[in-house]
Amino acid sequence: MFRKILFATTASPVCDEAAKVAFDLARKYSSEIKVLHVYGLPPRGFSTEVKSISTGDEVEATPEYENQLMEELYETYRLHMDKVSTCSIEARLGEPHREILREVRGHETDLVVMGAHTRVDETGSLRYRNTVGNTMQKVAKKCRAPLLVVSRPCTTCFWYFENIIFGTDLSRTSDAAFAFALKTARETGARLYLFHALKMSNTEVPENQLSVEERLAEAKERMEQRYLPMAEGFDNLVMDVWEGTPYVEILKYARERKADLVVMSHHGRRGNEESDMGSTVEQVVLRSACPVASVNYHDRL
Repeated sequence: MFRKILFATTASPVCDEAAKVAFDLARKYSSEIKVLHVYGLPPRGFSTEVKSISTGDEVEATPEYENQLMEELYETYRLHMDKVSTCSIEARLGEPHREILREVRGHETDLVVMGAHTRVDETGSLRYRNTVGNTMQKVAKKCRAPLLVVSRPCTTCFWYFENIIFGTDLSRTSDAAFAFALKTARETGARLYLFHALKMSNTEVPENQLSVEERLAEAKERMEQRYLPMAEGFDNLVMDVWEGTPYVEILKYARERKADLVVMSHHGRRGNEESDMGSTVEQVVLRSACPVASVNYHDRL
């Protein structure tokens, strides 16, 4: 299913769970896996000092420094590496999102795995951000491969998948995400849940129940017309439409269905080149108990 996996890491403990998922996938599918750590912003002029991405300090970008980083990466992921057939590690200078996207384009990567972002507080402790970091947003916007974000421990890690949630806003942007969710469900034998959260109007006067029921029925009909033809031959799926705040309802639905994976597409209302990772996807990424895949383009397989 995945021939080439890129694990983009900050080399901090917050990426440990993402590492487990990335290497588990590589082991299950006999994939090539590459560990990429972008450690510093390029120097200006002829300076050899670079700004460390992890600490913000100025460091001397010498071959010895890079070799030290490589040794640390090998030591950090050595036990994982011993369980896969093909693995490479690289520490690279540059802007993280540019280097990740360059790696994806240049090596026909099938899947990118990242962990949640962190920041260092005044005491030097790592804390989770309450918003998705810039690197993840920029990668999600333009990445040609599915981006799998792991922010919490994954109990199944693709070995015993049972339930996959596909969250959709019924836009064309979501078609590629559906194709990925369907393909994953076929490959793993999981049940696929198609879910749409109908956002209620913000007017002061609430809608009457009959109007809400009509809108729910209309949305479900649109789902059937859009996705059932794409899922021809696959009948292990369920469609549901709830009303409410989209990210809240997706998270509630994922918990109720005991989801192993949530698949979504970031919103592209201003066009692919201008779009941000939608707030719904961002909130799901930050709060989901299982990995979340952001998929914007149809894969190569």
